[in-house]
Formats: sequence, structure tokens, C-alpha cells
Amino acid sequence: MLYGRDAELGTIKELLAAAEEGRSGVLVLRGEPGIGKTALLDRVVADTDLRVIRGTGVEYEAELPYAGLSLLLRPALGGLDRLPDPQRQALEAAFGLAVGERSEPMFVGLAVLSLLSEYAGDGPLLCVVDDAQWLDRASADALVFAARRLYAEGIALILAARDDRDAFPVPGLPELRLSPLPPEQAGALLDTHAEDLSPAARHRVLAEARGNPLALLELPVSLAGERAGDTLRPGALPLTSRLQIAFHGRVTRLDERTGMLLLLAACDDSGDLGVLLRAGAAFGAGAADLAGAEEASLIVVDDDRLRFRHPLIRAAVQQRAPIDRRLAAHRALAAAFAAPDHADRRAWHLAAAATGVDEAAATALESTGERARERSGHLAAALAYERAARLTEDVAARTRRLTLAAEAAAEAGESDRARTFAERALTGAADDAVRARLLHVHALADFWQGAFPSAHELLRRGAALAAGSDPERAARMLLQSVHTAWYLGEGQLRESIDELAALTLPPTAPVAPVAAFVTAAFPADEHTTEPPALGDLVRVAHDFGGDEQGALLLACGVGLTLGQDVDAHDLATVLAADSRRHGGIGRLPTILFFRAETEIFESRHTDALATATEALRIAQDTGQRQWISQFESVLAYLAGVAGDEEAAHRHADAALTGGVGSAMPAGAPWSAWALGLLDLGLGRPDAALNRLEQLTREPMRHHICATRSVPDLVEAAVRAGDPDRAREPLDRFERWAHRAGRPWADALVLRCHALLAGDDAAERSWLAALARHEGERRPLERARTALLYGEWLRRMRRKTEARDRLRTALAEFDRLDARSWADRARTELGAIGGSATPRGPRPAGVLALLTPQELQITRLAAQGLSNRDIAAQLFLSPRTVGHHLYKAYPKLGIVSRTELTTIPELTTSTG
Repeated sequence: MLYGRDAELGTIKELLAAAEEGRSGVLVLRGEPGIGKTALLDRVVADTDLRVIRGTGVEYEAELPYAGLSLLLRPALGGLDRLPDPQRQALEAAFGLAVGERSEPMFVGLAVLSLLSEYAGDGPLLCVVDDAQWLDRASADALVFAARRLYAEGIALILAARDDRDAFPVPGLPELRLSPLPPEQAGALLDTHAEDLSPAARHRVLAEARGNPLALLELPVSLAGERAGDTLRPGALPLTSRLQIAFHGRVTRLDERTGMLLLLAACDDSGDLGVLLRAGAAFGAGAADLAGAEEASLIVVDDDRLRFRHPLIRAAVQQRAPIDRRLAAHRALAAAFAAPDHADRRAWHLAAAATGVDEAAATALESTGERARERSGHLAAALAYERAARLTEDVAARTRRLTLAAEAAAEAGESDRARTFAERALTGAADDAVRARLLHVHALADFWQGAFPSAHELLRRGAALAAGSDPERAARMLLQSVHTAWYLGEGQLRESIDELAALTLPPTAPVAPVAAFVTAAFPADEHTTEPPALGDLVRVAHDFGGDEQGALLLACGVGLTLGQDVDAHDLATVLAADSRRHGGIGRLPTILFFRAETEIFESRHTDALATATEALRIAQDTGQRQWISQFESVLAYLAGVAGDEEAAHRHADAALTGGVGSAMPAGAPWSAWALGLLDLGLGRPDAALNRLEQLTREPMRHHICATRSVPDLVEAAVRAGDPDRAREPLDRFERWAHRAGRPWADALVLRCHALLAGDDAAERSWLAALARHEGERRPLERARTALLYGEWLRRMRRKTEARDRLRTALAEFDRLDARSWADRARTELGAIGGSATPRGPRPAGVLALLTPQELQITRLAAQGLSNRDIAAQLFLSPRTVGHHLYKAYPKLGIVSRTELTTIPELTTSTG
């Protein structure tokens, strides 16, 4: 019987009922050791009619990548052949089922989602993972990746984990915390299992247990074994320690051979009974010696597996064993894991048995690190390399292994570990090339944590060290320093550009064209050079290998600083497709940010919303705080264009809380533009001017959005009656527009001049601006110019001409759902008098009917992609894709997939 968990069972029953109706869900159970998480899961599994797949994490000092996931998914592996090839290959490589393949973590996570969906079949599935805090990092990441994408597969996923600090952090997933049992339920549980306790003993157990079910079951047993004078004041020890003491006593009463078998089991996480018995033979122990531990309810033996009844028993066994016995146990286990497919476990046991430097164990662990890295188990690799280094006497070899550990930790996103390993390795690094590698790791760790100034300096120092022996590495570091400088200011940006320009690169170096493009984009004297063409770089992009994708990505952003929006969008689209195809999810937020920017600049706001919504979710899932801030600010801008004040401030607030360290939040520039544009559209020019002026000062004024916001600042300054505040920013913008050489940029300059000009000169600029707008894909800017010209015509008392311009602007604003601008045009028309004054409808067409995800899915389906192909591109399950299509068809007024191609808006990107 389960006591005191009716509320928790009710919550879980709702989760299972939703799964039976085809709606997936996730629940993370939290609680202290012994609070009843496992008992609750046992009850749920026993009572359900759903198909069940179950796994558990096991505490062990080694990090064996995908060990937990392979055990969980073992029953479902029959469905591997039905997965898309990249997912199948990644999972096979992760589980060691394929030789020579490298597992891409993103594809492993997608494979988990697809495999669980396949295993569920047409019915619901319950997936249960206990002790999730002890899953290896690679397994946990893949499982959480899949959990965040569950939607319409009919899967209920329950993860149980301790509530210790930093134990299995899964922000954003729903959690249910198990509280201690109420006094009445605690007493009932105790009375059921220890009915012979005296009143004094019962009171003592209830006081010490404090509602913890495991304590209520185990403390009476320990009390019975205590001497009469052995008493502990309630609360004198933490409950976990008190329980371990209770288990200590029970283990101590076992005979020596049984105790040794338990120690062997506690020192290894495999639970493989054959291995334990082979190791136990060295101590004269055999299978019969396990009976005493089973009778004492310390272990459970199922077929060929042994497991402890509770993790605290494992901890108690290890803690009570003297060091010489633990070392002997690890030596015996290393010998028992003699088969080649157990080389990683053998290596870790050799390391655990070492009492000083041990080159044999270090070599074995280095090989383990290599295998982990090939399977993309980067944290596992880092831990193996670092332990190998500690076992290494030779300084050069120790430094090499620590360098590998630092680089693997950086790849795992473990910034603190990466920095620590790099600093340790630097103390023994004599070679400049190695020091450059370590400074690179240190810089990346600082950058990820928002320490942009130190990251910038470390990258420049590393590049200087590598310039002579490895100029290509130096170039990549300086290109990254350009990125860090973007958050610091124009002075730091100039430093990085000048050092990159001074670097001598072999002409055949793959990074050379990108380096040349970036340095040409930021010359010391902009008046003497033509801007480089991003399109020319894109045309040779096929010559770049995978290592240069990051450099091309930087070039994409630089192209936007030059006003080359179309080419930047094309490059971002190519890079995004490549990342989806090869599993590079980590770079997708960066790529999609540049694409969202181009979509905003071209007034394709619905497309930008879909791009930003997807990218924000990926950034949240992958913990990229910089891009979370950036995309919240992009969403703030889109809300500002629409005049949605609540949403704009909500997203901007989220963006501005995304900063780390002392640096400016990454989304601060776009947030300033978003709120300034919102104020301008709502008729608050003074507030708009104050916000937009932030973008004219360091450290923001060189940002892409700062440049593009200048026409808004000019309008705000004129409307606020203080045009002089716009003069210097407009001078900068005009120089930029002249170098960019784009008609749409010329149109914006002419609009600004018209705003600042006297009445006699203004009209020439208005008409010239509208002429430049023609043929450009920027309907919002064209409509705003028409609105401003219409307002000017009304002031000139040319009502008929004004009415025509204002009606044109109003129609465009309504189509774009730019509500505050439409209201402004409508107010102007009302002041003239006319019939076009009612508020316009919501924008027409399918784009306004679909959610961002429905729009993405229907567009891909209209291109002829299958549900499985769409799922692979958007990191969803095929069932979720089908669900969204099913919801979209009625909105579009169609009944089948073939009709999607008849809807023009789905076959072209529009605003």
C-alpha cells in the first residue's frame, strides 16, 4: 500500500490520461533520498495498462557516454531500421553498434524521440526513468532534448531525481516535488511495518524520520540493533546520514564474503552478475554468498543483474569499506572486465585502483577518452583525459592530456571545467601552439559566461602565439575576437580587424577568403575602398570544409553590416539547411538570428516570427543564454511593430535579464530599438527619442540594428521638436548608406532629409524617396514614407493628394498587421475626412491564420516533403508534424496535403 500520495497519483493519472488521448507530456518528480520516488513509480507502473519502458541512472565515478540511454532503450531497438538514416546512424554510433561512425548529439536526441514514438506504435507509452540525477551527461542531454519536443505522440515521460542543488537541472519542464508524509500517514506506515515498537521507540522513529518513508521503514530495524545506551538526539544528524548509519549496521552483520560481493557491486555500476562473480572469485566468494544480502533486503537479483534496493545502501557499503578493500575490489573488477568491449570499464577500475602515477592506467583512460569523443560524449572524454593526466608523471604528457580534457570540456559546454583544466595545463605548457590552444579554450569559457573583455584579450593573446606556427588557427581566433568585440565597442573591434589584416595566411588556407572579406568590410578609411561582396564569398562556399562553417557564419553577419541583406539571407538559408542536415543544432540560433534580421529588414514579419520562435526554443533547449536574450529582443521588436505594448515590454524585459557577468545583455540593442519603435508608433516621440539615442552611443552604435534604427531616431527627433539631436546620427547613416549602395538605403536617407527640410525643399525628397522604394521588398518602410508624405501633404492643405497617400499606407499597414501605424494613418485620414476611417481587419491571407510552427510545417509540406522529412528538419516527431497539419487544414479551407501547393503564400516567403 502507498501512503499519503493520493495527490501525486492524481497528477500522474492526468498525465497518463492525456497520453491515452494522444497528447504527450513530461513530469519530473523531485524529492530527497527515501521520500518515495521509486515507490511511487513502482505503483504507477503496476497499475497502468499502458506499454511501459523503464530505466534508471546509477551512481558511479566514471562517465560512460550513453550508458543510461542504451539500457533504457534496449527494448525499443527493434525499431532502429525505421528511423531516418542520420538518426539511426547517430544512435548506432552512440551505443557502439557501428564502427567508425561519429554520433552527433542532436541526432541522438532526435533518434530518442523517434524511437520512443515508434515503440509506442498506435497506443500510448509510459516511459519512466528513476534516479535521473545519475544519468551520464550524454544520456541526460539526449533524453531532455527529446522530452522538450514531445507533443502529439501519446507518450508520458516521468523522470525522478533528487532535489539536491544542481541535480539533473531541467529548466522549463514541469516538476512535482514529493513532500514528507503527513503525521497521520507516517504513523500508519510505521504501524504497518513495525507494530511491535514501544510507545517511546515509536515516538523516536517518527521524530527522526520526519515523514520520510524509507526512514520509517529502516530506522526501526537499526534501533533493534543498537545497544541500550546508544541514542541519537533527533536532528543531530542529517536524515540521509542517519539512514546510512542504519544501513552500515545491517551490512556489518553480514559475513566477509557476502560483504565483499556487495563492495564489488557498489564499486561498479553495471550490475552484471557474471562480472561480479568473476571478480568475487578472487576473494573466495560465490553466488551462494549473496543469499544473506537478499534475506536482509539489501539487494535484488533479477536474472543476470544485481541491484541495491536503495542507492543509500550502495553508499553505505562503500563508506564502511577500508581503503585497502576498495582498492582490491577495483583491481579485481579491472581483471574481470577483460573483454575488449569492456575496455572503458576496465580503464576506470584500473584508475580507481591506482595509488599514485600509473602510466598503464593513464594510457587506458586516454583511449577511453578518445572513444568517448568519437561518440560525442564530450564530458565523458574530458573526465577520462583529466584522470589520465593525474596519473601521468611526465610533464609534457600530462600537459597534453590536460589540454585534451580542456578542449573536450569546452565541447561539452562545461565552461568552469574547461577553464580550470586549461589553467592547470598552462602551468606546464612550454610550446606556443599548445598555449594558444589553451588560451582559446579559456576564452570560449569566458565568452559563454558573458566575460567578453577577458575573452577578447585571451583570443588576441592566443592568436599572437599561434601566428608564426599556425596562422590558420590564429585567423580563426581573431575572427572569434571580432565576435567578442561586437559586445565591447568600436575600439576593440578595430584592434581585432587590424590584427587580422596584419596576419600572413597561405593563399590556399580555407579560412583566408573569409578573413579577407571581414578585413575589407571594416577598412581603416571607408572612403577609399569599395565594400566586399558577400555574394562572391557565397559562390566559393562549397570549397570550405566543415571547420570553416563558423567563419562563414561570421561573414554572414558582416554582410548585414554592409547592407547586403539578400545575400546574407541566402547564406543563412544555406547554412541553416546544412546544420539541419548534419545535426549542428548548436550553431542554428546564430544562423537563424541573421535570417530573422533579414526577414525583419524586408518587412517579412510573419516569416521572422516563425524563425525567431523556433530559434528561441532551440536556444532555450541548448542553454545558449546569449541567443535567448537576442531572440527575446527580436520578438519584442515584432511586437513593437504590431503596437502590442504588453508583449513588447514582456519580451524586452526577458531579453534584458539575459545578461551574464558584467557585460551588456546581448539583446539590449534590439530591445532599445523595439521599445523606441513602439513609442514612436504610439505617438510618444520624446520617449522614443530617448530610447533610440542609446543606440548612438558605445557600446551599441556599431551594431546592425543601431545603424538601421537611425531613420526612426530622425523621425522621433523631428516629432519631438528637437531635430538637432538627429544631425550627427544621420551623418553617420548617410555615409553608411552611400557605401552600401542600396536603393532602399537611399530611400531612407531621402526620407530623413525630407523630414528635416523646409517645406519648399521637402517635396523633392519625398518623391525621390518613394521612387527609390519602388521595386524593393520593404513594404513597411515604403508605407511609412507614404504616411509621412501624406501627413506633410495634409499640413500643406493638399487634402486630395494626402488622402491617396494615406490610404495607400493604411492598406499596407493593415496587411502587415502594423496596428499602431495603421491607427496613425487612420487618424490622419479622419482629420481630412473620408470613408476609409474604420479600423481595418486583421491581415488577410493564410499567414495570419497559422501559428509560427504550423506555417513552417505547411510550407515544407507544400514543397513535397514527407512528415518524416519535415520532422527531421524541425527537430520534431513525425506524429507532431501530422498533428499540426491536421490542425492547419481547416484553417486553410482544404482537406488534403495535395491542396497545399495551390496556396501561393505557402510556396513563397512573404511579409
